[in-house]
Amino acid sequence: MKDLLEFLGFVALVQGALGLVHEFTDWHVGLVQRVGFLDGYGVYASAALLVLAFALFAVAESRGSG
Repeated sequence: MKDLLEFLGFVALVQGALGLVHEFTDWHVGLVQRVGFLDGYGVYASAALLVLAFALFAVAESRGSG
């Protein structure tokens, strides 16, 4: 379970970072730009993904290896 949480945290971290890169540089990377209902809220969605990533890492760390 810890590995799954860490993997999901990594995916959220990468997608949040790529979403911010897209918003500030207009590179067409990441999945946030492809979700239609998030149009205009890319910065907020990317920031939320970054917060989610750190929360997932914290939960994974608290679960331990068992």
